[in-house]
Amino acid sequence: MKVKFLVFIAFLSLIGCKQEQKKSLNNVVSLSSKVSYKEEVGNFHFESGKFKYDFKADQLPLKKVIFLNASLLGFVSEIGAENAVVGVASPEYIYSEKINNLITQRKIQNIGNEQKYDVERIISLKPDAIFTNYIASFDNTYQLLKNNGIQVVFLDEYLEQNPLEKTAYIKLFGKLLGKQEIAEKRYLEIEKDYQDLKKIAFQSKSKPKVLANEMYGDIWYMPGGKTFTANYIADANADYILKNNTDEKAVTMSFEEVYSKSKQTQYWVNVGNHLSKKELLNINPYYDKLDVFHKGKIYGVTAKEKKKSNDFFESGVVRADLILKDYIKILHPDLLPNYQLTYMKELQ
Repeated sequence: MKVKFLVFIAFLSLIGCKQEQKKSLNNVVSLSSKVSYKEEVGNFHFESGKFKYDFKADQLPLKKVIFLNASLLGFVSEIGAENAVVGVASPEYIYSEKINNLITQRKIQNIGNEQKYDVERIISLKPDAIFTNYIASFDNTYQLLKNNGIQVVFLDEYLEQNPLEKTAYIKLFGKLLGKQEIAEKRYLEIEKDYQDLKKIAFQSKSKPKVLANEMYGDIWYMPGGKTFTANYIADANADYILKNNTDEKAVTMSFEEVYSKSKQTQYWVNVGNHLSKKELLNINPYYDKLDVFHKGKIYGVTAKEKKKSNDFFESGVVRADLILKDYIKILHPDLLPNYQLTYMKELQ
């Protein structure tokens, strides 16, 4: 009887192990509602929006990759995988000093820009994959590359509205580029810093009113109440003028609408790459009517800008903690007395 009982226990344990193994093999890791991945024996599968990708174990890590967007390079730099990059588009928009040095040394090739990609050069580089945001009008180019056996991977990180979910893309790049350990470590560090900063922000009893973005022509493209800008402002313990809006995209508004909603606003953030209030006024004289233009503080994202490149749109894509820290320093300067802004700069 004792022997039968032990055999039965062993059998249950075996079944349990197999079930646990099956569960782990089919366990999907969701980085956001748009991107997820899972590992199976000999296969790495991930989904990005409507696109699905499979890489065999012997294809990873990817050794030769091309990037068509500078923003995605922020993830590469954060995990120290620059040497895997063999080609980039529009290098004038790349901020990273290391990547620019590799371009100068011709270890990374310029493969054109969105006006005209050098398809022949791309094919000659024989990349393991090309990473880019998906643009429907480029479908013919994407198909041409695919016809030549090149894997085109679409990652639309700019659509992510939760700052830490955007940062989480670093985990996917860690998997694909053989930097899993450092990617996981960096994500946890950034996540912890972000959460710690939120706690600091909510120590303040003040909740300043905030206006964001600027006008293009006669339209003000205001971040919706569920966009990443609105989420940053909320996490920095401030009162965004469209906080009750539920859009995850820009809301188009007339100047009159913004004027009526922005009374008593103390801060105006994300005014682009303008360097002075005079420059801002030259672009649109209507700004002179805003209270915040005269009585408040105005900030652009020009602290880390070199010619056409801006690190806010590169490393800032990953470093949600530093962007939040900038907002807290702006909105509650007394909470971070010794901190100097990383990406943002006050217009004088």
